[in-house]
Parts: sequence; C-alpha cells; structure tokens
Amino acid sequence: MIIRSVMRSALSGTVAFSTGLLVLLPAPTQATADSRTTPVVGAGRRGAPAAAASASPKASASAKPSRPAKASASPTDPASPAGGNGGPLYKPGTQVRLPPGVPAPPRDLSALSWLVADARSGDVLAAHEAHLKLPPASTLKTLFAVTALPRLPARTEHTVTDAELEDVGDGSSLVGLSAGLSYEVSDLWRGVFLSSGNDAVHVLAQMNGGWDSTVAQMQKKAKQLGALDTHVVSPDGYDAPGQVSSAFDLAVFGRAGLASRDFVRYSSTREAEFPGNGYTFDIENTNRLLSGEDGVEPYRGLIGVKNGYTTDAGYTLVAAARRGGRTILATVMNPQWGGVHAVYEEARELLDWGFKAGARVTPVGSLKPPPPPAPPRLAAKAGHSPGPVARALRTAPVARPTPVAVKKDTEPAYLPLAFTGSASLAGFALFLVHRANRRRDTL
Repeated sequence: MIIRSVMRSALSGTVAFSTGLLVLLPAPTQATADSRTTPVVGAGRRGAPAAAASASPKASASAKPSRPAKASASPTDPASPAGGNGGPLYKPGTQVRLPPGVPAPPRDLSALSWLVADARSGDVLAAHEAHLKLPPASTLKTLFAVTALPRLPARTEHTVTDAELEDVGDGSSLVGLSAGLSYEVSDLWRGVFLSSGNDAVHVLAQMNGGWDSTVAQMQKKAKQLGALDTHVVSPDGYDAPGQVSSAFDLAVFGRAGLASRDFVRYSSTREAEFPGNGYTFDIENTNRLLSGEDGVEPYRGLIGVKNGYTTDAGYTLVAAARRGGRTILATVMNPQWGGVHAVYEEARELLDWGFKAGARVTPVGSLKPPPPPAPPRLAAKAGHSPGPVARALRTAPVARPTPVAVKKDTEPAYLPLAFTGSASLAGFALFLVHRANRRRDTL
C-alpha cells in the first residue's frame, strides 16, 4: 500500500514537471514554422537581389506586363522616316528645320537638286529634291574612286594598251594617256581628279578587274553606303541610257571619299606634273572653286571633291570645305540659269550657309549608311526533318531545380532537456520504490 502511494506520487510529480516545462517553453514563430515547410528552389542569378530570388510566382504571374516604349525615329537616322523612304528628304521642294533666329538657306538657287550637309556627323542640314534621279556626269567618278582607289596600290606601274583606250567616249575629257607608256597608279588618279580624264578611268577600271566588273563593284558599293538612287552604266560618268544618281547619293559618295587620305590628297590638288613620252606637262584641276580659274573666286578651305559636265547632266558639282574644325559638304545638280559658273556660285552660297547656320539647325536626314540587316534565323528546309540531336534538344524536358529542405537550426535547445529531466525523475522514483521493497523484505 505504501509502495503504490510512493509510485503514484513519483509518477505524478514527473508528469507535472514535464508539463510545466512544456508550458514554459516559447511557442515556435511563424517564420520558424515556414522554414520547416517551405523548400528553397535553387540559387538565383549570381549577384541578383535576395528579394528577386524569393518572389512569389503567383504574384509574378498576376502582374500586368508593361508595354514596351515606342521607338522614336531619329532625324539623323537614314533608316528612320527622317532620312529614309517617306521622310522629309523624299518630299518635294526644299527641306529644312530652322530654329528661331537662324537664317534660311539661299532662296535664289536654280539647281534642279541640291543638298548641304555636315560631313563629319553626316547630318543633312538642308536639301532640295534630294532624291531626284538625274544624270551625274563626272561627279560619278567620286563613286569610282571610293570603289577602286583602295584596291590599287599607288606605286604600281602599268603600261597602257590601245585596247584600254579604244572605248573612250567621243568628246570625253582626257588627261592625255599614250598607249605603250608606263604610268604609276598615282599618276592615273591625278589624271582622274584634276583633268577628269575618262582615259585614265578606263585604264584604272581594266586594272581593277575590267569594265563590267568595276560597274558591278560600284553598284554594290553604292548599295552598301545607302545610296539607292544610283544606277551605274559607265564608271567615268559619260552619258549612258539609264545612268542616274541624286544629290543625296553624290553627297554620300563625297563623304565616304573624305574618309580616305589619298582621296583628299588627289581631290584637293590644284596643279601637278604629268608624265609624257620623255617629258612632263602641267595639268590643272578643273574644279574652279579650287583653282580660281575663269574669273571664279577660289573658296577658302576647299578640299575638292569633283565637278562634271555632260550634255544630258548639265553642270554638276560635289564640293567640300574645312573651316574651324568643321567640314561642310554641298552637292549641286544642273543649275537652270546663271551660265557656266552657276554651279560654283550656288555651291559657294550653300557652303557659306552651312558654316554660318549649320551648327544650329535641326537635321532633316543623314548621309550615314543604314545599319546592316539582322542575320536570318536558321529554319529547317521543306521536306527535311530535324536530326536526332535537334529532336532531342527540342523535346527534352526543361530541367527544374530539386527542392531542398532547409534544416531547422533555430530549434529551442531546452526542449530535449525537459524530456531528459522527466526520464531522470521517473528513474529516481523507481529507485525509491525498489529501495522501499528491499527494506520491507529485510524486516
């Protein structure tokens, strides 16, 4: 009877002690509970904010995607409406954007087409009928030089043949090449730029792979530069059915040429000695703005580029000048009045206006070539099924990160102690009962 009472007392005390400890223990927080049940789905991108890695997928899916901003067309982008098809330069009449207080470009110009631009930036400052297709005359030699000059080393010597000269057009301007004589390539280029020699163009074209090959090269170069109004038939600019260019394209060719030191050196040369048969003779640049001949006042800072004349084209000119760290480029095509010097005087007015107002006007287009097209996406040809590797990649399931359970490392350390203490008290109670039984037996 005594023993049973002692055992009940000991067990009751043990349960009470354990219950008290459990009551005194703090309850686990919500964060602790979540850490035991929410898996971590792999590591995010290195350096990504922690909040982004733990964002709720449900919240991300319900958020409305923002609309992409509309691309605004740059007035100096040839692919934009300002410089490309449908833009201001394709509109009839004079195109210019003048802020308040900026003088307008010359109003008394008679050219069928003209353009003035900043050669360094490519910004078109003003233009009139910029894409009107007209015969270019010898200004097309600008494209010929841009195409062929880098391909022919200046010190190369070449002996001229009769066959190279027999197809030169009647009435062409000539530098005076003689069959059987040898010339350096640099001499031939001086013949092109100073004397506008069609004979020199024919020889250089044969050295460049032939007449037809040179035509194809020039056409390809024009397209690469974004000059889409130009159709080349005769590289020297001689009148030919279907051969046309525009004030815009000629300005593009002039700007491309100004990027070459050799081109600038030839186009800005006023006078030179040309080799003959045992002697030399003087040649002079036919660009009157450069030479100052025939009563035309030379233009200060002029560096070329090329003048021309044919029956179909009338007078044409690509002119560039440098002043105060700026290079202004002007093209003039077929003035309708003013005589043989009108092309130079109208170009002079455009250059003057470009230097005076060009830095303050808003461009109406650009001479820069358009960006290259994006490469086409590879697509399976019709009738061809993808190979085993392609099929495997196409049908392979998307790998998903394996959930990793987070080990709970914030468990209260005294919870196991409660059970340990309870077990110890129960053992002590059994020890007392056992001892009491022994004492009874001994009595």
